[in-house]
Amino acid sequence: MCGVMDKATVGAGKKKSIFGVIIRDYGANEAAITMGRLAKLCARWLSNIGFSLGINDVIPGPRLRSEKDRMVEEAYAECQELIEKAKLGKLENKPGCDQEQTLEAMISGVLSKVRGDVGDICMKELSRYNAPIIMATCGSKGSTINVSQMVSCVGQQIISGKRVPDGFQDRSLPHFPKKSKEPPAKGFVRNSFYTGLLPTEFLFHAISGREGLVDTAVKTAETGYMARRLMKALEDLTTQYDLSVRNSVGGVVQFTFGDDGLDPACLEGDAQPVDYARAWSHSLATGSRVGRSLYPYEVTEIIKAELSSPRFQNECTPAYIQSIETFLRTSVVDKMAVCRDQHGMFDAIERSEEWDDDTDLSLGAADYEKVIVDNMTKVTESQLRKFLDICWTKYAKARIEPGSTVGAVGAQSIGEPGTQMTLKTFHFAGVASMNVTLGVPRIKEIINASKAISTPIITCRLVASDSETSARIVKGRLEKTYLGDIASVLEEAWGASYTYVGIHIDMEAIQKLQLDITLDDVKWAILNSKKLKVKEHGIPTIQRAIINVLDKDGDDCKRGDKELLVEGYGLKEVMNTDGIIGEKTTSNHIMEVEQVLGIEAARKTIIGEIQYTMQSHGMNVDPRHIMLLGDVMTYKGQVLGITRFGVAKMKDSVLMLASFEKTTDHLFDAAGYAKNDNISGVSESIIMGNTAEHCGTSMPALVIPSPDLPKPKELLFEGSL
Repeated sequence: MCGVMDKATVGAGKKKSIFGVIIRDYGANEAAITMGRLAKLCARWLSNIGFSLGINDVIPGPRLRSEKDRMVEEAYAECQELIEKAKLGKLENKPGCDQEQTLEAMISGVLSKVRGDVGDICMKELSRYNAPIIMATCGSKGSTINVSQMVSCVGQQIISGKRVPDGFQDRSLPHFPKKSKEPPAKGFVRNSFYTGLLPTEFLFHAISGREGLVDTAVKTAETGYMARRLMKALEDLTTQYDLSVRNSVGGVVQFTFGDDGLDPACLEGDAQPVDYARAWSHSLATGSRVGRSLYPYEVTEIIKAELSSPRFQNECTPAYIQSIETFLRTSVVDKMAVCRDQHGMFDAIERSEEWDDDTDLSLGAADYEKVIVDNMTKVTESQLRKFLDICWTKYAKARIEPGSTVGAVGAQSIGEPGTQMTLKTFHFAGVASMNVTLGVPRIKEIINASKAISTPIITCRLVASDSETSARIVKGRLEKTYLGDIASVLEEAWGASYTYVGIHIDMEAIQKLQLDITLDDVKWAILNSKKLKVKEHGIPTIQRAIINVLDKDGDDCKRGDKELLVEGYGLKEVMNTDGIIGEKTTSNHIMEVEQVLGIEAARKTIIGEIQYTMQSHGMNVDPRHIMLLGDVMTYKGQVLGITRFGVAKMKDSVLMLASFEKTTDHLFDAAGYAKNDNISGVSESIIMGNTAEHCGTSMPALVIPSPDLPKPKELLFEGSL
């Protein structure tokens, strides 16, 4: 081996780490030997060379100081300019925000960019032998941000996703003027830990540190309880001999585990059975290079023949066979064809009936051209067949075994990353300033199947997704419009026997908002209204709608397309609004999706939302575990939360429910109603000291023929007739 050995290569928990590869290819024993050798090597190196960190490692050079001062001053000037603009009301509001929120968002953006830029300069300026930088680069401890905080600038302190709030009347501390929005007054620390913090900066930093501590303390209890509930709900799910997933009483939860029957522990990166690129380079290196190179059409023919053979057709899923074919077509056949084309040869992607053994497919290319093409793209039949063998073997190895406790493993796989998530995470998830709840609170909302969630958002695809004008018109149809929004003057007149209110409608405002309203609409809305607070237009349960511009290509959308993000409830009404593609409208509110679109849509939403939350925190959980959780919550035909109420509807076992929550209630009820318990699940078996029937080695059972009963004796009155 050669190259850099850092956390990415040797780190724990990575499928592509060196230990992960060795365990899969050579077994756990070899991996343990490798670990021992590497540990000895590192210990010997450290005892010979040593690794120390002193104050000299964090002293900034003169160039770094001047650059940092210049950048901070520029950022302060930019913030001051934004504050002045906001005072004059010239600041253009961000979608869905008022002046105050827009100013905060823009200042936060400027200041967080400063810390990032200063950090980049810091990394360039410091020596590659600098101790903190070595630690940050190889991944043993700390990050580049920690290094730049020690050397150059601690940066903006964030509390609950915002700048430091006011602790006194209209200001954070008495050291600053009232209503001050300047960076230092709102928690920007321009000093580094090396230069030392000012008293105000120190206090802001302490506030931020306190929040971290409280978060950690609260988080452990929250996530621990969540993991326990998940485990109790999923513990008795196992795979049967037909590879279906069933609970202890035989109820089917999934017909095939994870839709493909593969074991997540045996998969290579991206939840696939084979890392194609690695397997291909391995088969090129180990397969025989003797013999001529195959033509592109021959490669295609061998692939088709092999993939349609009984071993692939009977053992593998169509999706897997298709993915092998796609990889070989794009990475092998197409590259061969392009290379041949560039060197003046016939690309030969498809066999022509006119060709025979004497046909020159090189179109008379020079010998050196043939050698170049051979060196770049040579693939022999032996190498290709070796690759296909690897694909089949790895798939066969990755199939899940009957008796696997998929439920318990799934509960651990979802519960464990929860402990690493930060608890309070309100973050602008790249969505046009639409605040989305993430982290542990969001996972909790999903698995509790909450009726009311903190940030319900409906995402709508538009019929005319490239036009901002049509997006504004649809937005006007959705958002509720009050009379006050479109009235310019209200005048009252009082007489002896009458009184009237005159309302001047601001037609300019209606045109700006692109609302579909006429004066007649307003008149009838007033006549039909019981009170004078006239709500005339839009969907009442919606708070606001925001036009979001997509920043990357998706499955059926391209970068720059417009979509609407609607905050609030009312999926049915939104789907039926003109200008919105109803079948591409999604909501993050599971219970509403179940009411409008049914149980399958709710299952898909649960899976999608948990995956989105995990990925937002940089955690990769195998989709098969999340699919199992989605199925458990929905297989009864309604969405059941993983709470004491949901679990009571899922399970019948008295002892299991008593071991979960409300012990005495369940036991008294069971005694009162004379309930039976078959002792078939995991919790009950442990309580009774039995082995769990459906798990692992206790799964096989003998089929015993029923004993022949002796012929019953004739009764006296039977033969009397």
